[in-house]
Amino acid sequence: MPLELELCPGRWVGGSHPCFIIAEIGQNHQGDMDVAKRMIRMAKECGADCAKFQKSELEHKFNRRALERPYTSKHSWGKTYGEHKRFLEFSHEQYRELQKYAEEVGIFFTASGMDEMAVEFLDELNVPFFKVGSGDTNNFPYLEKAAKKGRPMVISSGMQSMDTMKQVYNIVKPINPNFCILQCTSAYPLLPEDVNLRVITEYQKAFPDIPIGYSGHETGIMVSVAAVALGAKVLERHVTLDKTWKGSDHQASLEPNELMELVKAVRLVEKALGSPVKQLLPCEMACNEKLGKSVVAKVRIPEGTTLTMDMLTVKVGEPKGYPPEGIASLIGRKVKVNIEEDETITEEAIENLSKKIKS
Repeated sequence: MPLELELCPGRWVGGSHPCFIIAEIGQNHQGDMDVAKRMIRMAKECGADCAKFQKSELEHKFNRRALERPYTSKHSWGKTYGEHKRFLEFSHEQYRELQKYAEEVGIFFTASGMDEMAVEFLDELNVPFFKVGSGDTNNFPYLEKAAKKGRPMVISSGMQSMDTMKQVYNIVKPINPNFCILQCTSAYPLLPEDVNLRVITEYQKAFPDIPIGYSGHETGIMVSVAAVALGAKVLERHVTLDKTWKGSDHQASLEPNELMELVKAVRLVEKALGSPVKQLLPCEMACNEKLGKSVVAKVRIPEGTTLTMDMLTVKVGEPKGYPPEGIASLIGRKVKVNIEEDETITEEAIENLSKKIKS
């Protein structure tokens, strides 16, 4: 069984616990605190478990040339990439304000630490868990430092190979056993043929003692619901208030009505997954009484006759009689009473017969 871990205070994931749904706000807040707060409340109202942002200490995430390069995209908030990122980046004090607001709303709050100094700040902020974005999954020094903080970790696997993910597991597991891995493909928006949900199953085989999840960048909700059906215990989706807004992530994000439908669908699928035990259920009894078949006499069978297969058939009978899966056990037995043609054969009519196979 996959390891169960307490990802947030009082909220466990893995095993039979409900899928933990992360609403990835990222930087879809457009650099506006009011929008960010609206998105936190939206995530809560739609039923998500956690509102997540992306925190960077830009000089530690990018080198100077990366920050100084011109950025002329239609999604740009500045002339250079540095200006663009600074426009979207909230300060430490703003993060504290957002965390407090999330607490007031009643939803868990965290962020992806996009560099080692951001992880230091998030640790100081006392977030319940660290999210490791795909861009840092093969950043092994970062992983070790984050794991040593002792907080649960959710690690995405976009742009990585299975060999790399095995290295990730072997690095993190001895330091901090409380982590999970998410299948992820880093494309925005993600085409269905590039999702590769079967990787979830491969991760479950390769890492049987940790929960496995899914971080999706596709449009719509169907693929994410399928991921949960395959056993994803953590589900992350980008969210937005308006897909037409400026920003490269909005198109691959869910608007409020979609997020609400996703949460409903996930909870429905979780109910439908039910139990692995196959048995006649109470809800099937009415149908079984009405349509369930019984062994019936194909011909008249006098008292004392030894039964042969050519004397028997199977029909919907009234009253209900011996179950058809046990018909072979009737062969060679004697009947204790006269049984008329087309009459149901009951247990009481047969000598030395053990109890029915099922009711």
